[in-house]
Amino acid sequence: QVQLVESGGGLVQAGGSLRLSCAASGRTFSRNALGWFRQAPGKEREIVAHISWSGAITYYTDSVKGRFTISRDNAKNTVYLQMNTLKPEDTAVYYCNSIPPRTDYWGQGTQVTVSS
Repeated sequence: QVQLVESGGGLVQAGGSLRLSCAASGRTFSRNALGWFRQAPGKEREIVAHISWSGAITYYTDSVKGRFTISRDNAKNTVYLQMNTLKPEDTAVYYCNSIPPRTDYWGQGTQVTVSS
């Protein structure tokens, strides 16, 4: 059974930083692109960033470019999201998944709340 477990969220003031982690179990993702998604209250889930299997290619949605950094450690089957200069509009539940995402891989997510 594949599980993706997100952690590292919390409450932070605007301008602060958080580092999210997503640990995978049940299979290796070393040959898969992985991504971070988020869903804010009343909004649809959106892609935030994704990273190729080797880590050489990354993508960021415009609203987080220059502030967020996605990385991965294939030996640990883990993907990370370093979030700096956080803004209140970054408040959401953050999820990781494969690219393209699979319905059966969605986990519980980790809540990020940014206060102004």
